[in-house]
Amino acid sequence: MNEIEKSGQELLLQTPENLPKTLLQKLRGGFFLVIGYLLSPLCWWNDLVFNLPIAYFFGYICSLFAPKLLMPCVIMGYWLSNIIGILLMQAGAIDIFQKQNQEDNLKKELLTGLVSSTAYTFLILILIHFSIIDTPSFFSGN
Repeated sequence: MNEIEKSGQELLLQTPENLPKTLLQKLRGGFFLVIGYLLSPLCWWNDLVFNLPIAYFFGYICSLFAPKLLMPCVIMGYWLSNIIGILLMQAGAIDIFQKQNQEDNLKKELLTGLVSSTAYTFLILILIHFSIIDTPSFFSGN
């Protein structure tokens, strides 16, 4: 019996209660995967369209409390949007590709997302520090 026949028989053996849950879980996973990709650092065009407006809005809200918090909170908002993107991608991939329910290891997933986003942020800061990439002119104070 080939793989297609086996998977077809497995689908037929599923109870009706499990089928919608699996389908809804995969749809939810696909939604999380797409939104996470758009927010993550893996998408090359997302910064201008998604991350920077989110980061600026976060910085603007913080600057209402203290005007000097605008730029630090914009940077923090950008970093957080990347972390949220990576975590959403992980959650979506688990929903789509995980065959059986395994014990969720939320701490490990959060730590992985935090470390990868932090490494990406440090990489960008190093590239800016050594003038490999330039920042926009509104960061220079001119």
